[in-house]
Amino acid sequence: MGTDKGGWLLRSDDRRSWTVEGPFFTGWQVTAFGTTASGTYLAGTASGWFGPGVHRSTDLQEWTQVVDGPAFPAEDPTGTDPKVERIWHFSTDPTGRIWCGVAQAGLFTSDDDGETWQPVEAYNTHPTRPKWIPGAGGMCLHRVLTDDQRIWAAASSIGVLRSDDGGASFQPANRGVEGVDPDGADDGIGTCVHAVVADPDDPDTIWRQDHSGVYRTTDGADSWQRIEQGLPANFGFPIVRDPGSGALFVVPLEADVNRTPVEGRFAAYRSTDGGESWQASGVGWPDEPTYDTVLRGAMAVDGDGGVYAGTTGGRLWATDDAGDSWHELPGTFPRIHAVAVL
Repeated sequence: MGTDKGGWLLRSDDRRSWTVEGPFFTGWQVTAFGTTASGTYLAGTASGWFGPGVHRSTDLQEWTQVVDGPAFPAEDPTGTDPKVERIWHFSTDPTGRIWCGVAQAGLFTSDDDGETWQPVEAYNTHPTRPKWIPGAGGMCLHRVLTDDQRIWAAASSIGVLRSDDGGASFQPANRGVEGVDPDGADDGIGTCVHAVVADPDDPDTIWRQDHSGVYRTTDGADSWQRIEQGLPANFGFPIVRDPGSGALFVVPLEADVNRTPVEGRFAAYRSTDGGESWQASGVGWPDEPTYDTVLRGAMAVDGDGGVYAGTTGGRLWATDDAGDSWHELPGTFPRIHAVAVL
């Protein structure tokens, strides 16, 4: 778990009794975690003194910062002069290649277990880049999905860009999302996508939590449709999918200024029909008004009915039955940015 002031490790054999270890990375903001094909763990950090960093570990105890981390070339053909401000995302594709998303909206890869990183030029120098603008949380590339030669890169406030040729080129893939011309008369960017998640059995099906609502595509992001029936608000940050049950989870918030649960009723909402309808998930949520927020990287699944949500108030909520019941895990932490099951 990554927070404003370090990282913590929570362990459990039965998902009921937990031990808490940490903090690690004391004095660093911890913003992302990942696991490589070899089993090496990755952590993304940021510091006002030391800047952003990628750290590697084989045991979750001893960490080493890589020397050759993600960095934009000195010469930028777009004229925007981007810098790496924060590490937002790690994912590993079936070939073992690691994908890393950063702010300011950069995409990088590693083929040596995270030791060195190379820029994906077709994304980082995209012709629309001079028009890219940051969201409230920065211009962050926060999700990368892959399916053979197809790559979907989601960034705020840009939208989803898709590659059909392994990253040699990218095109906007946001048609149907509020703010994009449905007839393709504009450049297709400028949507503030907050999170995306794909169906591993059908990579053409992707769900997205956007600034403007919750959407689904069934054609690989050629088009998007709203799926918001039953939600008290369509704004939120994370969206995750439990692979066992297929249930989807979001955390609705009032938009656009408050960004807190509607009337203080903090809860995750669940869909068991692919997003056609939503209901408040299970029991165990606070009875008293609670104005916590779950950020885009602070919700994760374990593949066996477990869903974990860390809040800006430093609380960590969990279910081990795909959302039928929820309970709070031990500890109150700094503002939580990242939750991962490793």
